[in-house]
Amino acid sequence: MISGVVQGKYPPLPKTPAHVGIIMDGNGRWARARGKPRLAGHRAGVENLRRILRAAVELGVPVLTLYAFSTENWRRPETEVQGLLRLLSESLVKEVDELHNNGVQLRHIGDLAPLSIDLQEKIHNAIALTRNNNRLIANIAFNYGGRAELIRAVQEIVRSGIPAEEIDVAVINAHLYTGGLPDPDLIIRTSGEFRVSNFLIWQGAYAEYYVTPVLWPDFDQDEFYRALQVFAGRNRRYGGIHED
Repeated sequence: MISGVVQGKYPPLPKTPAHVGIIMDGNGRWARARGKPRLAGHRAGVENLRRILRAAVELGVPVLTLYAFSTENWRRPETEVQGLLRLLSESLVKEVDELHNNGVQLRHIGDLAPLSIDLQEKIHNAIALTRNNNRLIANIAFNYGGRAELIRAVQEIVRSGIPAEEIDVAVINAHLYTGGLPDPDLIIRTSGEFRVSNFLIWQGAYAEYYVTPVLWPDFDQDEFYRALQVFAGRNRRYGGIHED
């Protein structure tokens, strides 16, 4: 999946985000514009992951979180949901060995419980196979929602018996799916929609956002590099004042 990158194609950037989140939006519109069924757009979106994983590796992004399926997406037509589940299953079978060989560590964030036992096993096996890789951490957010994640974290904190006065940012961070990882520096949304859609709502508190009208299947390596260029030019103040 990651082989075939043309090394040195992109000039070095003055700064690179340690963690990039991507809201992969626009598969349905991409398909509709071509007179194809929505599932064809989702399949094209899965194919596009190859390009973005290549770009993340080449450009030195250590952590990538990809919003693949939200807790709200179960409301979509049953045929579309089942098609998305099949695509996930097929991708795990087809791609995991090459991902492993290229040093990608796969992680899942979200709730696996509603998925079939077979699909859960495929996800667990992929995670186990790649757990020691360190070239790129790729979080796949499947059946993920930021509010559900926070509820889960609070429940775990309560069950652990941590006193209320000891609960701080570090404690909450440790109980999130992304515990131990840096917060996203940059969150990209394709297809031109200006909303966060319940994605990394705690972790993204100080993230820079980049919205592009490009639909996800067309968001290639050049588009990804352009987003990183914009990020590199941002002045991040975290509520303070930048001194020139």
